[in-house]
Amino acid sequence: MNAASSKPGSKADRDALRQDMTAAGCSTADIAVEMRIRFRMRPREAWRHARGWTLQETADRVTECSERHSRESVAADASLVGKWEKWPGPSSRRPSLSVLFAMADAFACRVEELLDLEDRRALPEAELRLLVQPAPTAEAPAHQPSASPIVTASFPPKTELVRLAAGESATWAQWAEASNVGDIALEQLMAETRALASDYLTSDPLVLFLRTRALRDRVFALLEGHQYPRQSADLYVVAGYLCGLLAWMSSDLGQLREADTQGRTAWLCAELSGHNNLRAWVLSTRSKVAFWDRRLRDAINFARQGASYRTTGTVAVLLACQEADGWSALGAEDEALSALARADEVCTQTSGEDGVGGIFSCPPARQENYAAAVQLRLGHPADALQSAGRALTLLARQPVRAYGTEAQIHISQAAAHLAGGEAEGALEALAPVLALPPDHRLEPVTRRLGELGARIGSARTSGVATVGLRQAIEEFCVNSAPRHLALSPGEASA
Repeated sequence: MNAASSKPGSKADRDALRQDMTAAGCSTADIAVEMRIRFRMRPREAWRHARGWTLQETADRVTECSERHSRESVAADASLVGKWEKWPGPSSRRPSLSVLFAMADAFACRVEELLDLEDRRALPEAELRLLVQPAPTAEAPAHQPSASPIVTASFPPKTELVRLAAGESATWAQWAEASNVGDIALEQLMAETRALASDYLTSDPLVLFLRTRALRDRVFALLEGHQYPRQSADLYVVAGYLCGLLAWMSSDLGQLREADTQGRTAWLCAELSGHNNLRAWVLSTRSKVAFWDRRLRDAINFARQGASYRTTGTVAVLLACQEADGWSALGAEDEALSALARADEVCTQTSGEDGVGGIFSCPPARQENYAAAVQLRLGHPADALQSAGRALTLLARQPVRAYGTEAQIHISQAAAHLAGGEAEGALEALAPVLALPPDHRLEPVTRRLGELGARIGSARTSGVATVGLRQAIEEFCVNSAPRHLALSPGEASA
């Protein structure tokens, strides 16, 4: 790559500038100033590049220089040097005076040359008073070239170090007392999360995905700042639910690998927050992803693990339903029916409301939808038809009707009719599903509909209704949200 294509401030640019200025007889201080101006660097970074050192080389020299003084030793590493250089910007760390003196010693410059106006404004007043013109020492550092005179920093006397230590503690207390998020802001973030979880039941998934991703990024940015521990825990709860939502949405869009990644991040947030309801909902989400990824044993284990937590709301009901789903797909009838019975039992014992709701809730209609699907897999179409009928009745009473759940209920109805040799009844049951707009044709719906179409050939039916049913299903699955996403070059999910 030639110099013209290099980015300003690249290593090649810095090396060329340093070599040109050295050849022209410029001092290291001159080179540092030019680095700052040309590449918009902070002073400490400019001095490092003026010397041509890496972060680790600088860390080694800073540590070595501090150890030559008995007053205070600095244990530096590459990461710390990088954070000291960025201060007072984001993701940085304020260098103490001991660090600044050790840096000045390493670079063979005055402490004042490592600070600009922004640094001085951010430094505690007590430390600013200690920044005086250091006296030169007779002995230069061994690593320093002898071409230019050397001025090194001297450490403050012991009495001033005691005063400095007290000032540093006071400064830390001011930092610890500050927070980048307030209780009202936390309430607003949770309210926005609830709205997303509710809107997802009725809105286009990709639009909701983008909104959820944007809110997650806001929460992640806050977590990178500073807040009280209880506020951090609350932020992790919000982040966990948002990553759980992104996992659920990703799987509904047919992106199971990405859904699994979101699920793992959601679980980390749940663990960091210590929030049992979040833990259970994340495990429910991971069970759902594993089920559609055909990792049935994982789906069952996630559901069982989630049920082991003491929770409020309806998450325990959904976990029992998901366990039944997994067992029925494995053909384990006794275990599946036992899990369905447990769902009924847990439902009667449910206390408290769901903290988020929407997709993170299991109302009776959703429970009956799971029951219908389980009974179909176990070969009980009559029971499945009854459960589907109850589910539609219950769904009609809900203030918000989830189109995904409603579609799956109709698919169960159609499958039960088809199992009884009633192709016309199946086609009638599927009419609301086939009318869904493409953006609402989620992966679980298209997957179940595709499985239904595959069974038509082996069903005890024939004639125009059967042919029409098969054609309608094929057209539906081709024009679906997951297929549109797979064919689109759009942005990668995150």
